[in-house]
Amino acid sequence: MQRYFGIRKEKNNLILDKQDYHHIKNVMRMNDGDLIEVIVNQKLYIGCIENVKSNIEVNIKKELDLPINNFPKVNLIVPLLKENKMDLILQKATEMGTSKIIIYPFKRCMVKVNSKIENKLSRWKKILKEASEQSFRNDIPEVVLLKNLEHLKKINGLKLICSTKKISNNLKMVLTEYKNCDTINIVIGPEGGIDPIEEDYLNSIGYISITLGNRIMRVESVPLFLLSIINYEYME
Repeated sequence: MQRYFGIRKEKNNLILDKQDYHHIKNVMRMNDGDLIEVIVNQKLYIGCIENVKSNIEVNIKKELDLPINNFPKVNLIVPLLKENKMDLILQKATEMGTSKIIIYPFKRCMVKVNSKIENKLSRWKKILKEASEQSFRNDIPEVVLLKNLEHLKKINGLKLICSTKKISNNLKMVLTEYKNCDTINIVIGPEGGIDPIEEDYLNSIGYISITLGNRIMRVESVPLFLLSIINYEYME
């Protein structure tokens, strides 16, 4: 059954975005009487499609209980990357359970912030919504553009940096020590790693530098590697 995130509930009807109506009619080619799942305001409904050939309506059939999620919140702080790499991270990190993606133009980033960034943010939000629907998530991750590293002071929870320094502290060791944390924040640097000045500053505000092992991975591979480990560690 296809899942959508609705805009609001009106009496016995669920209101969707115009693009969702297009998807129902022209992509999924649904018919009157077909059922879909719709999440509105953290509530899950089974809806019935009506009037596909004119103005589509989604009538509520019943409300279901959302499952309780004991998985910790995972906030990824990632560099601003080229479009195809950024899209991959957004899509796959959403499928693998990230709660928030914070994008920051690190000093060594090849891509810089420009006047088109607002258009990119709108596009990124669309990718997150579609990935959340495809993976049957109960929520859509937030995506924000960070202008200053000082804002990372305010984030609560376990704070980590994927470092290229030769250190012994690794992700497994840290997760073992902080097994009961409810939020994990992980900073991932650009190609060539985080600038030492940036890493020193993050260390000074409580971020722990960790190694990912001897292999050097592409930037877009790191979030998938990290989330795979976290999913395994917290799997019930």
